Amino acid sequence: MAKKVQSNMAAKNHVVIMPDAKKERTLDTIVGAAFGASGQRCMALPVAIFVGESQNWIPELVEKGKNLKVGPGHMNVDIGPIVTAESLKRIHALIDSGVNNGANLILDGRQNVTPTKDYENGNYIGASILDSVKQNNPCYTEEIFGPVLSIMRVDTLDQALEIINTNPYGNGCSIFTSSGAIARKFHYETEVGQIGINLPIPVPPPFFSFTGSKASFIGASNFYGRNGIKFYTQSKTVMTNWGWHDDISLGIKTSMPVLGAEETKK
Repeated sequence: MAKKVQSNMAAKNHVVIMPDAKKERTLDTIVGAAFGASGQRCMALPVAIFVGESQNWIPELVEKGKNLKVGPGHMNVDIGPIVTAESLKRIHALIDSGVNNGANLILDGRQNVTPTKDYENGNYIGASILDSVKQNNPCYTEEIFGPVLSIMRVDTLDQALEIINTNPYGNGCSIFTSSGAIARKFHYETEVGQIGINLPIPVPPPFFSFTGSKASFIGASNFYGRNGIKFYTQSKTVMTNWGWHDDISLGIKTSMPVLGAEETKK
């Protein structure tokens, strides 16, 4: 008997920043999505693609990330601890690997941690940003699962789309723009299951399905919404005919019945 499979896999979500986006709102939103929950969620935002003149905003993004407070999660902080010491060690290693493969570490969260009294041994790391990341860099190809943002720079939207569509994962992607035409192009040309327009984390409400695609999903149907119901449901189809008003034979017919064809008495 065949078994159903429904499994979310790895992710590498992208955000594209167009020069016509609302700068302050865009940067604040990216900081929250990239470093919130310490980057430890499947819909975190680990890759930002700055297009054209929007690259001039990167220093301001760094300043916003630098001001985030790190510490124990039950206190008034922006970034809590990493779930395990092993995960923290892996994040450190991927940052080092990113630098060794040509990226510029423009914000090192490993140096931006002030020990909190009685919690000095927590698995802490602050917001970290790697700039000028290439597609073959391990910090891009691996899911870091920590508060680390990889920045890529391109000249055009088409170049940004090529990066997104070349990536094997298809969990989510977003764009920030004031142009309806650009938003529509992004919507239609991205090969990703969940798309955000001026939204950094495009998780749909539960009554829609979580439509991750490509290497981000294994199975026949996604969870949430109608697809989630279908996954737990065995279908049954029933055809009925209540058109017989008497018991008069219409003769034997060996041809396949056609939907909508009316039987006539002879």
